[in-house]
Amino acid sequence: MPSHLFADRPAAQPPERDVVEALITQARRLRGGLDAVRRETSAAGDEPDDPRLRWQRALCDLAVHHLDDLGGHLDQLREGLPADPEAAPDTADAADDDRLPVAPPEPAGHPRGSLLSRVGSAEWNLLTDEVSWSEELFGIFGRDPAEGPLTLDELPSLVFCEDQQLLTTMVTDCLVDGRPIDDEFRIVRSDQSVRTVHMVGEPVLEADGSTACMWAVLRDVSELRRSQRAVRETRDSLQRQRHMAQTEHRLAVELQEAVLPPWRGSLRFPQGGPVALDLAARYLPSGTSALIGGDWYDALQLPDGRTLLSVGDLTGHGASATSGMAMVLGALRGMAVSGQEPGPLMGYLNQLLDTSAQPALGSAVCCRFDPVSRQLVWSQAGHPAPLLFRDGTGSPLSPPEGVLLGATTGAAYTQRCEQLEPGDLLVLHTDGLVPRRAHGALAPHEGAARLLSLAPRFAAARNAQDCVRVIAEEFGSAEREDDACVLIARVSG
Repeated sequence: MPSHLFADRPAAQPPERDVVEALITQARRLRGGLDAVRRETSAAGDEPDDPRLRWQRALCDLAVHHLDDLGGHLDQLREGLPADPEAAPDTADAADDDRLPVAPPEPAGHPRGSLLSRVGSAEWNLLTDEVSWSEELFGIFGRDPAEGPLTLDELPSLVFCEDQQLLTTMVTDCLVDGRPIDDEFRIVRSDQSVRTVHMVGEPVLEADGSTACMWAVLRDVSELRRSQRAVRETRDSLQRQRHMAQTEHRLAVELQEAVLPPWRGSLRFPQGGPVALDLAARYLPSGTSALIGGDWYDALQLPDGRTLLSVGDLTGHGASATSGMAMVLGALRGMAVSGQEPGPLMGYLNQLLDTSAQPALGSAVCCRFDPVSRQLVWSQAGHPAPLLFRDGTGSPLSPPEGVLLGATTGAAYTQRCEQLEPGDLLVLHTDGLVPRRAHGALAPHEGAARLLSLAPRFAAARNAQDCVRVIAEEFGSAEREDDACVLIARVSG
């Protein structure tokens, strides 16, 4: 039958074989590289829990299908049109060679056999009621060639019930209105497996405009659609995960801002006394993580005129860490207002974390300053000791005993007393302030040494806020693995 595709058009010239071979080589090289990437994404196991890994694997599978299809098409292009030994050498039928190429059956061990078996062709002659199916199409439909091809009336019997009306509409529009077919439907094979078939076809018209036959190329796209569905599902999972992370980050930020003192510049506690503390603080976010940790700083004027200073850090990140920090900080403030000494206060905080519904570990330092005697009573729980700067030099305070909060039941915390002088500068900070080295953790004395080296700049600073700026300049842009807090208290007389 004359080809409807190339009527009134010059015959297409076959491409040069060297060009096709070069394209095939490039496609195989890409396929090999993609296999290496796919093996890397499969290293986590058959069903990785990480949505990002599932998304990467699905994308690799999808790319493999596209490259396999490309390789199959290039192989068909290289082999040329299939020979038809029964075709008569009549010049009137010469245009039959312009049919859509259908690959000949491949040997069982051929590397492209499984790919080419996914594409088949069919032709339904409305004048003679003849039906012609390629061998591949029988394989796609799971039908024995001995049973013969299906007519257009019989074809819906293998189509998924929900798609039968779609196929009927497609065929009717093609035969009656001359519309081309380009759509998909699902079939149920004899083994009860469901496959997705993409059908492309057109009517072949007689000279009077009537439809003589309909041809179609059908392709099994089940694996392709499965890969696309996997990509879509994992992409949606990643978007949900990203949205949850953004929501958690926003909640953590809002909770932190609601709990930490909203300082804008220096504070002076107590007001109107002969000796007071010039106070300033800064929260420094992590340089490597978008999640907020459980770090805090606090300064509170107590009812008896003394001042409470504290910094601390709970393990973890996100809303759970900030909510735990809010609980601990609220308890600390309440017990300090009730008159608890720093040592017993740490013991109660340890009991709180040890019996909490969501156990956590934390470190903290708690100081109480008396402006009348200028005495600083303080206690710590596994936390870096405050640094005291006096007369242009600095040194860490000798720490009292105290383990991490929540580490053990019934832990005892001792306290120490330090006599401060006018002009003294006290630096309280969390351990995330100083970044770790790439090859290992930074020793505590090395972190303290970096802070102590800032003594000349602290001595030249006008107030506590200037001292905080010095620390921010020194550590603010560093790639810290954790967030940090710093609190500066300067004794003024």
